[in-house]
Amino acid sequence: MRRTPSSRNSRSSRLAHPGAALLAVLALAAVAAPASAQRGASGPAEHADVEPVNNLPNPYETVRDWGILPDGRSWGSVSAVNVDVDGVHIWAGDRCGANSCALSDVDPIVKLDPDGNVVTAFGAGLITWPHGMDVDADGNVWIADARSPNERELEQRPDAPMNGHAVRKFSPTGELLMTIGTPGEVGEPPTHLNAPNDVLIAPDGSIFVAESHPAQYTDDPNSPSAVSRIHKYAADGTYLMSFSEWGYERTDTRSPHSLAMDTRGRLFVADRGNRRIQIYDQDGNHLHTWYQFSRISGLFIDEDDVLYAIDSESDVRYNPGGWRKGLRVGSAATGEVWYFVPEHMSERPSGMGGYGSMGEGVTVDRDGNVYAGEVGPVQGLTKYVPRLTRR
Repeated sequence: MRRTPSSRNSRSSRLAHPGAALLAVLALAAVAAPASAQRGASGPAEHADVEPVNNLPNPYETVRDWGILPDGRSWGSVSAVNVDVDGVHIWAGDRCGANSCALSDVDPIVKLDPDGNVVTAFGAGLITWPHGMDVDADGNVWIADARSPNERELEQRPDAPMNGHAVRKFSPTGELLMTIGTPGEVGEPPTHLNAPNDVLIAPDGSIFVAESHPAQYTDDPNSPSAVSRIHKYAADGTYLMSFSEWGYERTDTRSPHSLAMDTRGRLFVADRGNRRIQIYDQDGNHLHTWYQFSRISGLFIDEDDVLYAIDSESDVRYNPGGWRKGLRVGSAATGEVWYFVPEHMSERPSGMGGYGSMGEGVTVDRDGNVYAGEVGPVQGLTKYVPRLTRR
């Protein structure tokens, strides 16, 4: 049943205090834009009881515009980003210098060395909108391609490859090894997918796919967009089961936007439309709901169960109550939030409004450096270098 909302290791560093100008902007936005003004701006009733987590230490140095693409290419939007199995190199899915690869023939999937130089690139003609990514224990690269060429893009390029609505598995050198879903077609498993947001490979090789991207933008349980679920496949791609559904209740999601797994094998889901994390076991049983990490676009959990949650969208409509965009870092074991890295100042905001911009994808290398994929007015990759953290 679809549901509608209910009524009603030592750490030290400088604090990230919002300035007076920022508070004034937020206050003005709160007066000018009621939370109900835009589609999908609803949320679970209990969210209103959660105090925003904004004022925490920021122990990271920000390095903007990290990484150099080959042939003088400029970065486009990046939400798919993941550390390589070696813990050193970083994989990223560049949307071909724009916000889509439908009109481009460049390789969107790139592997960068610690200095930010591209050492491997592939995927031209096979991916339209790289949205989520994982790297498995064998170094294979999995990409969630969330959409096909749209009408405008097909008018400009009628022969654009009909990709999207699929998950692709590539070898470390770019050989296509597996496809889940039918590229270019929306549908139901086991043969099809619907705007997949992310893919995660469990230690036993099980494949988890989260969909769909449009689910966060509707308040109507009868809308065709109200598709929100997680699929599980065996390591060979055989469909096994699905769980979660669109809604606001304890076990529901509204666009599971990113996936991560802790050392206990629990599946963490960025339930972006509902401004929370949902935690399940690998059989789809709901375990916990956490609101303290904000409206999350991207999740990453390292081998020490440090949780990195990046918020690119919070504003007074889509995450009311004073929440700010930014990166929150804490414990996947206890749920405690330790750090807050605030949003970039930018001429226009990321997401649907609010103040400033922040990345959408996040990953961490073995030295604790954090890498964010940017999708708004800031493009490409941002690196956050730890200066005073528990690591």
